[in-house]
Order: sequence, then structure tokens, then C-alpha cells
Amino acid sequence: MYARSTTIVGKPGEVDAGIAYVRNEVMPAMSTLDGCAGLSMVVDRLRGRAIVTSSWETMEAMGASIATAAPLRSRAAELFGGEPVVDKWEIVMMHREHEAPGAACCRISWGEAASVDATVERFKRDVMPLVERAEGFCSASMFVNRLSRRLCGTVTFDSRETMAATRELGVERRQTITEMTGMYFTDVGEFDVVLAHLRVPDLV
Repeated sequence: MYARSTTIVGKPGEVDAGIAYVRNEVMPAMSTLDGCAGLSMVVDRLRGRAIVTSSWETMEAMGASIATAAPLRSRAAELFGGEPVVDKWEIVMMHREHEAPGAACCRISWGEAASVDATVERFKRDVMPLVERAEGFCSASMFVNRLSRRLCGTVTFDSRETMAATRELGVERRQTITEMTGMYFTDVGEFDVVLAHLRVPDLV
């Protein structure tokens, strides 16, 4: 399965208006398209940063949605007051312990690796069992772009408190991944999960 993410860094005061637009306009429009497997949205209210991700059954379905997605994205950018950055991904891992509750938060880590496949396999084998043991663990996913050798990993927690409790451990695990695979991390962010409707089956 595949995903397209749109990241906008805009005005913190416009985040709620942006959330309402995505919930009321973007999600219904996208859900009618063939091959769409849902949509999610996370926000960092302090920084005005929002990421909207749509999932797709095939690369062809994702490509065919561009005509519908483009004007919706432009309107969202106007509301947030920032320029959208679009990324395309292959979904290589998705595991849910349980559905995300209303107070769910997530930590997203972006990085690059010489070997995407080797990094993903080492993460699944050596790191994922540790991630699952964390108190408040809800779900984890891994997206990759093989052409750019980029990876995007997301771990979702039941609450901001349980996410905060894993911060130091998260730093240690990222160091471990770098030592094991040579992957280096380019960004890490913490977000509120405001829409959790990616209908992606477990991929482990």
C-alpha cells in the first residue's frame, strides 16, 4: 500500500480552522475516490505544523487522485497560512495494538539510510519488540521512499503523558538504529493525533 503526506507549517492560531476544513471537506472528498484507504491528520499546535496523510491501495490510485487533491491542498494551505510540502511513500509496516483514543499523540522520526530494506528489517526485528513494551503504546508504522532512500517512522501513544515518558528512551533507540544500520535521522517531531482514519491493514 502507498501513502501521500502533505506537510504545512503555518500560523499556530489557524490550526483549528485547518483541522475543521480537513475533517469536513478534505476527508469526505478523498474517501469517495477509488482506491483510497483513509486519511489521518496530526498537528503540532505550538509550531503551527500539520501533516495530512492519505493512504492508497495502489500507486495508480494515488496518482489518479491528484486532480481532486490539488485544489483541496491549496485551500488548506490558505487556511493554515503556509506552503504545502508533498511526499509520496510506500507503506512497509503497520501494527496496531489498539485503536487510537481521542487523546492520542505520536512521535514521528524522519531519516535516510544507505539500504532502506536492511534498515526496515532491523527495525522490525530488533527495535519493534522494545517499542511495543512501552506503556501507552498504541501503534507503529514505517513509510519509505526507495528512490530518495528516506524513511518515516511513527509511534502513537494513548496520551501526551505516556509519549513524554518515552522521550529519553526514544533518543536511545534512534542511536541504536544508527549504530545498527547507518541510518541518520533528519527530524523528529511530536504531534497530537486529530484524525485517525487510515484503513491500512496490519503489515508486519
